[in-house]
Amino acid sequence: MGYSYLAPHGNVTTPLSYPAGATATDSYSSINEGAIGSIAYYFNRYVGGQVEYANHPDGKNDGSQDFGLGLIFRYPMAGMTPFVHALAGGVRLGGPNVPAEYVWHGYTWGPALTAGGGLDYELPFMSHRFALRLFQADYQYYHVDFGPAPYVGGRANVGNARLSTGILLHFGSIVPPPPIAYSCAANPDSVYPGEQVTVTCTPTNLNPKKKTTYSWSGSQGLTVSGTNSTTTIDTTNLQPGNYTVTGHVTQGPKAGQSADASAQFTVKQFEPPTVSCTANPTTVQPGGTSTITATGVSPQNRTLTYSYSASAGSISGTSNTATLSTTGAPSGTITVTCNVQDDKGQTASSTTTVDVEAPPPPPAPKTQTLCSITFNTDKRRPTRVDNEAKACLDDVALNAQQKPDGTIVLVGNSAPTRTPKTRWEREHWPTAEKLAAQRAVNTKAYLVSEKGIDASRIQVRTGTSGQNEVDDYLVPAGANFDNDVPGTTAVDESQFKAQPRNPVRHHYHHHHKAAASSGTSR
Repeated sequence: MGYSYLAPHGNVTTPLSYPAGATATDSYSSINEGAIGSIAYYFNRYVGGQVEYANHPDGKNDGSQDFGLGLIFRYPMAGMTPFVHALAGGVRLGGPNVPAEYVWHGYTWGPALTAGGGLDYELPFMSHRFALRLFQADYQYYHVDFGPAPYVGGRANVGNARLSTGILLHFGSIVPPPPIAYSCAANPDSVYPGEQVTVTCTPTNLNPKKKTTYSWSGSQGLTVSGTNSTTTIDTTNLQPGNYTVTGHVTQGPKAGQSADASAQFTVKQFEPPTVSCTANPTTVQPGGTSTITATGVSPQNRTLTYSYSASAGSISGTSNTATLSTTGAPSGTITVTCNVQDDKGQTASSTTTVDVEAPPPPPAPKTQTLCSITFNTDKRRPTRVDNEAKACLDDVALNAQQKPDGTIVLVGNSAPTRTPKTRWEREHWPTAEKLAAQRAVNTKAYLVSEKGIDASRIQVRTGTSGQNEVDDYLVPAGANFDNDVPGTTAVDESQFKAQPRNPVRHHYHHHHKAAASSGTSR
């Protein structure tokens, strides 16, 4: 309870009966004297419910009485407690009065809202049961309807600034603080002799106002020291095994103000190294090389030395890489062994393989293009193999003799022929396809009869070059002529008879011309 000052900000406008349409506007003034009191019940350390009443009288018919109900929030600290609250309730508001105008606003009830905060200071009396409210600052909103005109009436919407101070009395009991909790962890929890272990303990529910004390102990004769929540242990002289470190924290003699926690760690036996072995590339040509990489790991980070061996070829290197040479090694798989040894004589091995490919097979035989002979000299016998072809066919025969398992392919070709104009020409003139086939047949006859080439080794075909010629090819055993020279057509040799190479006699020539002339005249 205590003193309160109210500073309203608002007015009431009242219609007057005379003169017509006139109004009187009345403003509220500050009220310097008032009393305030409240009761708060806290559900926990921070939140409670509050009921508050304030009275600010000012004259016969001018003042306010308000009450509110709501929530209050506080944050207790060392000797100080700030708070905020929010209330809703009602107000009994009177005035303002203007006697000269005969306007009276009697005390009338309306709703009221309050929001604000303040600061309390604990006093050292009766176990801190008393406190001084240094200040409380609130904003209030009033709404009051004074009724109809003419002499009274209007509505008041008033915003207030309210300041107050006073004495507080605490009663009831304070919930005891939660007990201290403590947890510890070792990092790392598994080490080799000589490595350090850090044990960290985490306390909770400590009172920041009180002094905290830490202490340590260890199992199996382990000596642990430290004055805070973290300690470091040197394992150089520890034997392999499991160890327990216990931490103790305390804040006072009362129950729940101390706690213990422990963490375990293991000192391990020294372990041998490990090694993995890889090759790059894993497949090489005969005589090629491969890089061998050994990745050795010592759990204690000891110095490692490397060595290598191979089932074939030769290998060189003393670091974590070596070079495998396959010179002189047969085709197949070579096994390489990688060895590692630490400074305590502990060893480890690993293997990898390198495949030496077999020598590539010889390339598949291909059709060999020989020379070509032309048929443009003898206009009357356009398929006759003349003496100009002899040099080319001698070379063909020589190739056939040198490759007794090969085949000769003769591809006859022809330029387009003139379109026949008469019936006789259509019946007797050979087509370009027949001229091409006849040239190939005549060329074969020359090779068989004059060069002694076995006829079974010679194939005749027709092509599409559009020239009056025969193209000659040698097809070694294993080669595929159709794949190498596509687009030719085999000739049915039963439909053609080889023509002689004898030169044309003059009387035959003239007789032929006369016959041709005679035939044309027919």
